Amino acid sequence: MIFRPPLQEDATKIMLLGSGELGKEVAIEAQRLGIEVIAVDKYENAPAHLVSNRSYAIDMQDKDAVVALIEKEKPTYILPEVEAISIEALFEVEAKGYHVIPNAEAVNKTMNRKNIRLFASKELEVKTSGYKFVKTLDELKSAGEEIGFPCVIKPVMSSSGHGQSIAKTADDIDTSWEIAKEARGDASELIVEEFIPFDYEITLLTVRNETGTVFCDAIGHIQKDGDFILSWQPMQMSEEALQKAKDIAKAVTDGLGGRGIFGVEFFVKGEEVYFSELSPRPHDTGMVTLITQSQSQFALHIRAILGLPLDYTTYGAGACGAYKAKNESKTPILEVPKSAFSEQSFVRVFGKPESHIGRRMAVSLVLNDDVERAKERALEIAQIIQDK
Repeated sequence: MIFRPPLQEDATKIMLLGSGELGKEVAIEAQRLGIEVIAVDKYENAPAHLVSNRSYAIDMQDKDAVVALIEKEKPTYILPEVEAISIEALFEVEAKGYHVIPNAEAVNKTMNRKNIRLFASKELEVKTSGYKFVKTLDELKSAGEEIGFPCVIKPVMSSSGHGQSIAKTADDIDTSWEIAKEARGDASELIVEEFIPFDYEITLLTVRNETGTVFCDAIGHIQKDGDFILSWQPMQMSEEALQKAKDIAKAVTDGLGGRGIFGVEFFVKGEEVYFSELSPRPHDTGMVTLITQSQSQFALHIRAILGLPLDYTTYGAGACGAYKAKNESKTPILEVPKSAFSEQSFVRVFGKPESHIGRRMAVSLVLNDDVERAKERALEIAQIIQDK
């Protein structure tokens, strides 16, 4: 493959539609190969803006604005990195010959929970929890009674757990309805899911292109308020359950098609594996691969897009702890003690221009032969970071 320096007329060029902490790492990996990076988000100075050749702040749900920018920049590859994007714009530019990763229809199926759940359960007949879709408070109350309590209530389109809650009884429905309005995306429709008393949940990073499909070691994670606070790799699980997860992940990603990495989430109860969600891009729980693999999920994503081999080496067990802001600030300052940095640990600061209470601002990363010790240390480091 020929790599040309950025800014040359025929240089390979990627456009990130969404420039948060995951997009930032994708941009860094692309820059390492001399790929020109254009980072786009809805606000100025997003994390990936800081490491890109050019950056823009636009309304990514405005079809005309998205199409106009793509026509202006003419990227080789378009990488949707968030859910809140005009899907009409992606279909339009793909029809004109632009390469959307993995493809516009895959983005359409996965950008909200309704599409991907129907695709997996109805078209592919993959095992999922029971579910209902609702648009009104009365429908939500009825669905809660039908699905049973406790039940999980989520907007069909949101990210990082925003708008998600668990209704333990019918008395919680009104509160869940209000929480759903906090979604980053579209809260006009909700999914009510059967609560699976799972033993654990995993993310199975699944990478595919013309060279084949590769799975990273399963990633275990703990969530709070729908957003991860700790992830680790590998997750100890039976070979039977792991193979079921791989089979489902391959079926779903083959059905979606295209190139790139997919974060496929599962609930596991004994040997039973339930498909939960899928993101056609790097996954937040997969940030642990920054320390556990020779090729992180971000590097594998770029390799898959370029049609390169997907081989990599694992360094061992590791963990990732999320640091979430404790203060509101227009000019946040993070204080990271020197003790966070060692031969087997470090911190990644995202560089977000503002902090809000609960907003993820950094992660700790720890490598250790003992995965339990890695988890403990990752949480310890995340707890000693401070923001002002």
